[in-house]
Amino acid sequence: MKELMLGNKALARGLYEAGCKVISSYPGTPSTEITEEAALYDEIYCEWAPNEKVAMEVAHGASLGGVRSATAMKHVGLNVAADPLFTISYQGLNAGLVVCVADDPGMHSSQNEQDSRHYAEAAKVPMLEPADSEEARVFAKRAYELSEKFNTPVFLKMCTRVAHSQSVVNTEERIVPEQVPYKKDPTKVMMTKNSRDAHVRVEQRTKDLIAFAENCDLNRVEMGDTSIGFITSSTSYQYAKEVYGDNASYLKLGMIWPLPEKLILDFAEHVDKVVVLEELDPFIENHCRKLGLEVVGKETFPICGEFSQNLVRTALGGDAPEELALADEIPGRPPVMCAGCPHRGIFYILSKLKCMVYGDIGCYTLGAVAPLNAMDLNVCMGASCSGLHGFNKAMGEQGEKMSVGVIGDSTFIHSGITGITDIAYNMSNSTVIILDNSITGMTGHQQNPTTGKNLRGEPAGKVNLEALCAALGFNRVTVVDPYDLAEVERVVKEELAAEEPSIIISRRPCVMIKGTVHKPPIKVNTDKCVGCKMCMKIGCPAISVRDKKAVIDTTLCIGCEVCTQMCKFGALCPAAKEGR
Repeated sequence: MKELMLGNKALARGLYEAGCKVISSYPGTPSTEITEEAALYDEIYCEWAPNEKVAMEVAHGASLGGVRSATAMKHVGLNVAADPLFTISYQGLNAGLVVCVADDPGMHSSQNEQDSRHYAEAAKVPMLEPADSEEARVFAKRAYELSEKFNTPVFLKMCTRVAHSQSVVNTEERIVPEQVPYKKDPTKVMMTKNSRDAHVRVEQRTKDLIAFAENCDLNRVEMGDTSIGFITSSTSYQYAKEVYGDNASYLKLGMIWPLPEKLILDFAEHVDKVVVLEELDPFIENHCRKLGLEVVGKETFPICGEFSQNLVRTALGGDAPEELALADEIPGRPPVMCAGCPHRGIFYILSKLKCMVYGDIGCYTLGAVAPLNAMDLNVCMGASCSGLHGFNKAMGEQGEKMSVGVIGDSTFIHSGITGITDIAYNMSNSTVIILDNSITGMTGHQQNPTTGKNLRGEPAGKVNLEALCAALGFNRVTVVDPYDLAEVERVVKEELAAEEPSIIISRRPCVMIKGTVHKPPIKVNTDKCVGCKMCMKIGCPAISVRDKKAVIDTTLCIGCEVCTQMCKFGALCPAAKEGR
C-alpha cells in the first residue's frame, strides 16, 4: 500500500516490517519520531532509556537474546553511545542490530554539527544512508540482512531533511524471523586474546564489506550526460538530480561505509569531470583522493551547514532562479521560553544576582538569550554539574559564592547524576539547580524516569530526586516553586552561602503538558501602569508595551503571576483580584 510518510516514520515502518522486537532509545531531534512511531506497533517493545549508552546496551542485549533490535539517537547522542558501540563491533551479535543515528546539518536543534560517518569508519561498522522515505523503509530491512550476514551492528544514518520530509512509501507485510537460541561463547568476553582475535575478524569483515559494496544494489550508477558525474548520497543526491536531471551522471552511494573502490574508479573513467557532493565533511572526497582521483569537492562546496538546490547550482557556476521576497524589513524573532515557563523565574533571579550559570542541554538553554541573559555556557548533557565542580575547584570561594549549575530533570537522569556524585564525593561547595518540569520538553514532551510514566504513557517506576540526591551525599536538598520569586531568591542566596554542596530542585510542570489547567490571564490596570517596563525584564512573550503601557496577550498568558511580583505599582494583577 502506498502512503505519504515522514522519513522517520518510514524508517520505523521498515524496522516493523523487518520483524524488530525491541527498541531502546533516548529522544533527540531529529531522531525522536523513529521510536515514537515504532511504539505505535504493539508487536515491538519500545522504551526511553536514561541515555544513549544505556539504549545501545539494551538493544545489544536484546540481540544477544536472539531477536532483532534497534536503537535511535541524534548525532551527539552517538558520542554517549560510542563506548559500547566500539566493543560491540568486536564482540558481534546473535540477531540483527540496527543503530539509527540522525545528523543535524545546519544545527536546527543541536549544539554542534558533527558528521556521524566518521563513527562508522572508526568503529568499523557498516553505514547505510537513505535519500528519501522509501529508502529509509527499505534500508532498515536491508540493514538487518547485512547485520546478520556479517555479524555486525549496522548504522542507518538519517539527516534532518530526510527525517522530517515526506515522500511516498510502499508498505509491505511484517515478517518475523525465528528467535535465535542463545549459546554460551567464551570468545565473546572481550579481554586479552579474545579481543586481539576479534580485531582480526573485524578487519577481514571490512574487506568482505568492501567487496560487497562493489556490486550491491544499495549503490547505483545512473548514466546521463557524461560531461559531469556526481558521486553523492542522501539529500545531496536529491539536490544534484533536481538541478541537473539527465544532464549529468550519478554514482549514488546508499552504503556510505565501507566505500567501494573499483565501482568509484569505473564510474570516474566514464565521465569527464567528477564532482563529489556531500554535506559537512569531505568523507567521500577524501576516499576518492586516496584512490588517486582528481575531483571537485570542498574547494567548491561549503563544509558548514545544509545544502540546497540553489547552493549546488550557484557553486557550480549556474544562476539561481528569480525568487519573490518582501521588500519590508521583517523584525527578527529569536526563540524564547513559552509564556508561563517555570524556568523563567529561576533565570530571572540568577540574572538579578549576577551568578555565573553553567548551563546544560534542553529548552532551558533559552535562558541564555535576552532579556534574561542568564546562562554563561553549555557543553553537553550533564556538563553543568561536573563542569561547575571543576570551575569551583579552580576558583575556590570566589567561584563557589557566585556560581550555579542548571540542568533539566531528563538531562539530570541522562548524565547529571555522575556529575553531582563528583561534587559530593570530592566536596566542592557547589550549588546545582535541577529544573524539574515533569517532562522532556526540548524534543517534544517525552516521558523520562522522573515522570512515573513510560514511553506509551503507562505507569512506570519513578525516580525520587530528593531521595537520590540525599543518597549521593547531599545534606542540603531544597525544593522551590519557581513561580515564587522571593522564595527562589532567598533559597539561592542561602545555598550559595552554605559551606557544603547543595541541590535546589525547581519543581513546576511544563505549561505545555497536555491537560495542565491554567489560571485566567493577568489584567493590566492602566491607571496604575507608569510604563517603567520592569515587567519586560522577565522576557515573557505574553507581555508587551504599547503607548507606554503594559499589554497582556490573553491568548498566551497562563496566569502564572510571576510578572505581578515584579510590578512595584500594582498595575498587574490576577483576574480574581482585579480591582482590589
